[in-house]
Parts: sequence; structure tokens; C-alpha cells
Amino acid sequence: ALVLREDADGIRTLTLNRPAQLNALSSDMIDALLEQLDQTAADPNVRVIILAGQGRAFSAGHDLRQMRSHPEQSYYEKLFTRCSQLMAKLTDLPQPVIARVQGIATAAGCQLVAACDLAVVSEEARFATSGIGVGLFCSTPSVALSRNVSRKHAFEMLFTGDFIDAETACRFGLINQVVPSAELDQAALDFAAKISAKSATAVRS
Repeated sequence: ALVLREDADGIRTLTLNRPAQLNALSSDMIDALLEQLDQTAADPNVRVIILAGQGRAFSAGHDLRQMRSHPEQSYYEKLFTRCSQLMAKLTDLPQPVIARVQGIATAAGCQLVAACDLAVVSEEARFATSGIGVGLFCSTPSVALSRNVSRKHAFEMLFTGDFIDAETACRFGLINQVVPSAELDQAALDFAAKISAKSATAVRS
């Protein structure tokens, strides 16, 4: 499965499952995640969502290898439309979404973190909008990024493509918490449980 699902005590964990490809957002991965989010939105038993990545990366962004193999315009129009729908879905869900980030989150992967409501990350996490390094400006990631961090911090990331570490991401306002790697799973679950214990009606509103 491209997206793994686990439920416990009102908390649903969705895990991107392409570790060998650094959880790059292929067309199929985007579709699979959208399907899971649609199902979750309609499930009253789910109070909080944790979005995670399997392996050493949270997500390296779009699957550039797949993109290069499809030069036709129709493919890109569909891909970016579906990706935009995914990011919008994350912000429109009735349940809050916590990004659990254990490694790198670049380009659309960084956008994925920014689109989540909250983020708990390990000390090993790194973030970048790195499209500029291959001659592309991260236009759509810039929208979510600039809604989380200040204008100057956003432009610093967008124009340099440099990675920022977890502490810098916290200082910029991109994430909420930085914890040791060994404590990441528990920290994300504790954060989710704290929210899940609150009034479902109040949280969903």
C-alpha cells in the first residue's frame, strides 16, 4: 500500500509508504492519500490525524523521475491539479492534522508539512523548498509556506533552496515541536491525544 493506515483511540495515523523513493509524491501516491483523507473526513470516530513518512524521509516532494517520463502537458495539468486538491483537503478536513516528520521534507514535501495544522519533528528533520536548485521556482509550495512563516523567511527559503534544520524551522514558525528522534512517535501521539481529549464539536469547528 502506498499509504498505510493505523487507528487507535480516535487517532488515525496515515503513513506515506515509498521509503526507497523518499516518499516522493507520485500520481498514485497523491491519489492514495486523497482517498484516505476523503474516507477519514467522513469518519466520526477519527478525532485527530497524524501524517507520517516511512523510512528516512518524510517526503522529497514530487516524483521527478516520473515527471520526466511524462513530457505531455496534460499529465502536468492533472498532476498539479490533484496535488492542489490534496493540499486543500488537508486544510479543509474536520479533524486537525499533525505532521510527524522524522527526516527531510523538501519542495512539495515541505508544502505538505506547511499544509498540516500542526507539526512535531525530530532533531534530524530538515526542510527546504529546493526547486530553485534545478531551475524551478516552488510556486505552489510558496503559498502554504508563506501562510506559516514570515515573508522574509519564506523568500529566504524559496530563493536559496537551502535546507533549514528543525530548530530553525521552529523559530521560523513552520513547526510546533522538536524532540529527540527516539521520542518522536510518543510526542506525536501525546500531542494528538491531548487534542482528542477536547470537545470534538469545538475542535471540528
